Amino acid sequence: MNTDPTGDSDTTETPKKHSGGARWLGRLAGLFLLVLALAVGLFAGSFLRFTRNIMALEPPRKIAEADGIVVLTGGRQRIERALDLLDEGTAGRLLISGVNPATTSRQIQTLTHSEPALFECCVDIGHDAIDTIGNANEAALWVKEHGYRDVIVVTSNYHMPRSLLELRRVDAETNFIPYPVVATDLRNLQWLQHPAALRMVAAEYLKYLAARYRLAPGSSARNGLRSSETKQMADNPVAAEAGRSN
Repeated sequence: MNTDPTGDSDTTETPKKHSGGARWLGRLAGLFLLVLALAVGLFAGSFLRFTRNIMALEPPRKIAEADGIVVLTGGRQRIERALDLLDEGTAGRLLISGVNPATTSRQIQTLTHSEPALFECCVDIGHDAIDTIGNANEAALWVKEHGYRDVIVVTSNYHMPRSLLELRRVDAETNFIPYPVVATDLRNLQWLQHPAALRMVAAEYLKYLAARYRLAPGSSARNGLRSSETKQMADNPVAAEAGRSN
């Protein structure tokens, strides 16, 4: 007999608390994991396409004559190959872009065992570029100064896609002809087992994505030139340091 004056029974079924909220959180977590898996898959697929493309880059067996050659510093092998092309008469003048301000033309000539006369007549040393963005701007100024139309670009195979993006972003009129230097043979997939090589390619891929982003309308980028950063530092040290950190 129920003696409770309120009329409630002791056998009333207890409701499941928060069951609706738990189901909602479970579905949200599942959706998040699905989106994350798709994002990781897209990123991995894009990275693999990037590596496959640079693996296929090799020096052309035959290259047409051009007005000038631009080599982006980053390795002795790049400069030596660019000097060979110049000496072979492939182009009439060479710009070595991104040289450390403390390095002289004579030092590079000695290091590469080149003829002094070749440097005296036909090699320009660019000390203004800080990075690949700066290489592009330094090269564009040099191309404009000489009125060139066809220019050979010499850099490492893994660096070539980003270099061409930056060059064509600042100079859409010039015909930039890629001449990749194979410093690391990426066709041998054993490089995937070496952390240093994997980090190098992964870092280059992320920089390539950033370069792609700079192609979007409305995006802005510093010019990567030492002279501009020095001037900006003098005018506004705080803003210049913030820009450098980006």
